[in-house]
Amino acid sequence: MNRKQIYNPDSTENVNDRRIFGGNPTGIFELNNIKYQWAYNLWEMMLNNTWFPKEVDMTRDVIDYKNLTETEKKAYDKALSQLIFMDSLQTNNIIDNVNPYVTAPEVNLILVRQSFEEALHSQSYAVMVDSISTNSAEIYDLWRRDMMLKNKNDAIARVYQELAKNPSEYNFLKACFANQILEGIYFYSGFAYIYTLARSGKMLGSAQMIRFIQRDEVTHLVLFQNLINTLRKERADLFTDKLRAEVIEMFKEAVKLEAAWGKYITQGQILGLTDEIVEQYIQFLADERLNAVGFDKLYNVSNPIKWVGDFAKFNDQKTNFFEGTVTNYSKGSLSFDDDF
Repeated sequence: MNRKQIYNPDSTENVNDRRIFGGNPTGIFELNNIKYQWAYNLWEMMLNNTWFPKEVDMTRDVIDYKNLTETEKKAYDKALSQLIFMDSLQTNNIIDNVNPYVTAPEVNLILVRQSFEEALHSQSYAVMVDSISTNSAEIYDLWRRDMMLKNKNDAIARVYQELAKNPSEYNFLKACFANQILEGIYFYSGFAYIYTLARSGKMLGSAQMIRFIQRDEVTHLVLFQNLINTLRKERADLFTDKLRAEVIEMFKEAVKLEAAWGKYITQGQILGLTDEIVEQYIQFLADERLNAVGFDKLYNVSNPIKWVGDFAKFNDQKTNFFEGTVTNYSKGSLSFDDDF
């Protein structure tokens, strides 16, 4: 599998010849001619969702954090540390590991935008950490010291590292599924924990920040689901029984890791997030993600914390995280009464 050429004046590829990978682009973004309309639509949606972390008011969170129980503080710090790792990983993975092999310019657009948004999320976490925490260095170093976190991070990075070491079409497709899992499963127990604090009236600024971040993550999830479904049409030969078996195992491992992580950070001491609820929620998410890319559900469970979706409201509009539709950009802070 070859990286695309940055400048390729000898190319005679027309719009109908474009491919997700394996094409022969000129290197010029001729955006008046679009093959993958879903990609350009997503590009415009991402632009409409533009926001900046310092616009979120974290003033009250400074006081709230001091009044959290030790269990709540530790869970908050661990959740932040995990989120910091994943957005850091994605910033580099998307731009250095995935985009170089994508040969459709309209898809290049949204991958570049995604990488920018992942970097923006890293700044968001820095704002959160620096605003409220007395141990910011410890939070940033936690991924080295907490073996539960390190083992999870190692597992997440493994498929991306396979693509970096052996950039084959098969490994590219596996990386698309890994991205779907990252954007649609691995972020969610951390998000749910912060929303749970907000539901009890604590850390409302943090929850508002997460709402903006999660709205971005929805577009990233839709991006990779569309990539997978498009490749199923373009390269049906890659969707073998072997791939299917590997993908199912990837999802099972993700559910195991994320459920274990959710239980680990909450320690069964956070009201509204029992171990059983955490595990069922992650299983529900996995089923939704599998179904979106043409796979059968594995767990067939209902969503045990539907109230989490209430935090997706922006003014009078909603983001449906499970159907992948996204609101237009809207600022404003989260108040305790907004969503309940």
